[in-house]
Amino acid sequence: MSSELALLQWYLEAGVDEAIADTPWNRKAPAAQVASVEQVVPAARAAFVPNNIATRPEPAQRHAPPPPPPMHAPAAPSLPGLDALEKELAAIDTLEALRARLDTYDGCALKTTAMNTVFGAGPADADLMIIGEAPGEEEDRRGMPFVGPSGQLLNKMLAAIGVERDQVYVTNTLYWRPPGNRTPTPQEIMACAPFRERQISIIAPKVLLLVGGAAAKTVLKRTEGIMRLRGKWAEVQPAENAAPIPAMATLHPTYLLRSPAQKREAWHDLLAVSERLLAE
Repeated sequence: MSSELALLQWYLEAGVDEAIADTPWNRKAPAAQVASVEQVVPAARAAFVPNNIATRPEPAQRHAPPPPPPMHAPAAPSLPGLDALEKELAAIDTLEALRARLDTYDGCALKTTAMNTVFGAGPADADLMIIGEAPGEEEDRRGMPFVGPSGQLLNKMLAAIGVERDQVYVTNTLYWRPPGNRTPTPQEIMACAPFRERQISIIAPKVLLLVGGAAAKTVLKRTEGIMRLRGKWAEVQPAENAAPIPAMATLHPTYLLRSPAQKREAWHDLLAVSERLLAE
């Protein structure tokens, strides 16, 4: 058998039984000597497509969908009369007078659904002021902040750094419980803001402790979650000419009751607060 026949026989045994191009293609040759794809594909297509069968038309070019309309950030909520209220409250210099004004305030609809106003509790000259989010069911019933299970844990957390509950002023960003403990609306938070800021100014604590993401974001005017805000010192300036107050955000006791493994993080925050109180 000649060498050419032997090569063909080897091709057949290897499964090569037809040619797909008019000229051989040496895949090991330098790139300059290899036929281009544009040369090979038409020949291969001609070998498989009979002349009497129409070729499929090329699909029409698809156009990219139009870009979505730009999304605009929601406008910040605004309530009429807040500027005038802030000027009025600036003349109040005692917690008793501020509480009396809050009792006559009708700018927050939550007041009509809550059982009691939860203004705050503690000495007016407290070195440490704690701010939470909103009263819960037990707080609403008794008219006192942090008296439920979360309040009991808060007391233990304070005792761990040598601080008694009656040495601390405790309040919330809201003074009335939202129905069903739902998340407060921005308008409800804004309606209470002038009273809260005046509350901070009157007490003028050495340190603010903000418990929970809602309180931290509201008082610090930030958008990050509590895991990004906690453990870092910030400053709060409750009034235009007031000295800034160091503030620390930490995890809410209610969250710690559900996730006790996170107590270690809260403990680090409390140690930082204790050191700051001793340094001030």
